Amino acid sequence: MGKEIERKFLVDTRLWQPLGSGSHYKQGYLSSVKERVVRVRIEGEQARLTIKGISVGLTRAEFEYAIPLADASQLLDGLCEHPLIDKHRHKELHCGKTWEIDVFHGDNEGLVVAEIELASEDEPFDRPAWAVQEVSSDPRYFNSSLQKHPFKDWAKD
Repeated sequence: MGKEIERKFLVDTRLWQPLGSGSHYKQGYLSSVKERVVRVRIEGEQARLTIKGISVGLTRAEFEYAIPLADASQLLDGLCEHPLIDKHRHKELHCGKTWEIDVFHGDNEGLVVAEIELASEDEPFDRPAWAVQEVSSDPRYFNSSLQKHPFKDWAKD
């Protein structure tokens, strides 16, 4: 079974700036219920379908498959929940670990989140100074939640 163990942190953009242009991601959800998420994502000229289960601690089931780009475009335009998630992902190496930093656009403009994938929930790692606040257990920061309740609306709550 595929699994994902991931920790998420808010990024202080006074301490972090992108080293390059990153990769553009456009993604949507065919299902975004708590028990299962089915995501369609286009990254550049690559497309993937991802199925994720419910989180137990920091771990959840994850299955990911390459799909034709044309199929992904049709799914995003015609079947996925809207609005879509629009972001640029930057990958940076810090102390031997790859960090993925997502800079969101559109309804989530202003939000910058970093993720690190681990082999186990208790795996030690060094956190960069710009990864300031852990939000791993806060479901508001799941991309599927940001699609339903975007960052721009948080100040209204």
